[in-house]
Amino acid sequence: MSEEDLERYEAEIELGLVQEYRTVVPLFRYVIETERRFYLANEVKVTVRDSAAPVVVEVELTDAWVWDMYRPARFVPHVRVLTFRDVNIERLPEHDG
Repeated sequence: MSEEDLERYEAEIELGLVQEYRTVVPLFRYVIETERRFYLANEVKVTVRDSAAPVVVEVELTDAWVWDMYRPARFVPHVRVLTFRDVNIERLPEHDG
C-alpha cells in the first residue's frame, strides 16, 4: 500500500466518522474533549484528585460515543478517563425529538 493509498483510506474513514458523528450527536447531552480523545455522553462525573502532585482529573462517562477512527465499536456503556491536562465539557442544546 502506497502512502497515497493510506492517506486516501484514512480520509475515507474520517469522512465516515464525521457522518456518524452528525447522525448520533442528537442522542447525547454532553461533548467532552480531552487532550487525547473527543467523546459524546449522556452523563458526566468529574473528580479532581489534588491530594498528590500533579493534580489528576478523573472523568467518568456513561452512555458514551468515542471519536476514534480505528475503534470498531464507538458506543460504550462506561468510560473512565484519567488526565493531568485540561478537560472541556459542554452541555449540548436540547433537541426536540
